[in-house]
Amino acid sequence: MIVFLWGFTAILGKLISANAQVLTFYRMLFAALFLFIFIRFFKKESIKISKKLFIQLSVIGGFMAFHWLCFFHSIKVSNVSIALSCLSLSTLFASILEPVIFKRKIDISEVIMGVVIVICMGLIFKTEFQYKEGIFYGILTALFGTIFSVFNGKIFGKTSSGNIIFYEIFSGFLILTAFFLLTGQIFHLNEISTHDLTLVIILASIFTAFPMLESVNLMKYISPFTLILTVNLEPVYGIILAFFIFGESEEMSPIFYGASLIMILAIIVNGVLKSRKNTAAKKVQN
Repeated sequence: MIVFLWGFTAILGKLISANAQVLTFYRMLFAALFLFIFIRFFKKESIKISKKLFIQLSVIGGFMAFHWLCFFHSIKVSNVSIALSCLSLSTLFASILEPVIFKRKIDISEVIMGVVIVICMGLIFKTEFQYKEGIFYGILTALFGTIFSVFNGKIFGKTSSGNIIFYEIFSGFLILTAFFLLTGQIFHLNEISTHDLTLVIILASIFTAFPMLESVNLMKYISPFTLILTVNLEPVYGIILAFFIFGESEEMSPIFYGASLIMILAIIVNGVLKSRKNTAAKKVQN
């Protein structure tokens, strides 16, 4: 359900005419506001955390902000299908980063899958070269999103999941505010239509605050790699929705769809193999 909701973020990103910086700024502002109201007034929980933890969450929030900036910019300069297909690279980045962060051995099957994904992305880049800027920012989207997810797994349990996601989004908002102030673009923030603002509020609440909160809660039951694995279904929903909603602007070459299908299948097969391997290991232990 969470991934299905995330599949709509790209659709809303294209429907909103504001640029990626303004869109991300208001998304993080309203999402932080909704989370604060939910945590303090509905769950009646404290948002007090240590200074050290705040700094850690702020760094992760920075990666979240960069992830969303690159994602929406990729959509603006190319289309939804390109931006979403690049998210498949998250699994490759996770297969490299997670063993380093969690100090475990590199899984050869993950590396092989990563090679398959790189080959498929190479085919997409070759056949859809006119979208090279979108692909570049799409790759950065996958990288920053993976760093965010992996470090979220590392920090899980140090405070409530609500506090984790609230401070990450709020600190990302503060970083963007500092950027607008330093570059003198703070006055451009009022250049957003009522229509766009309405869509951003919907994006920040139903498609951001709620699924982000629940995704952190899932860390109780699954690893960051499994979470990223599941999130790779987002392109499936998003690309299909974009094709039916936007029509010709989302039509891609047969090679694009073939390469995207191979990437998604590789991720699913790897997930099934890992699940069977873990089940077999548990049986041996018992």
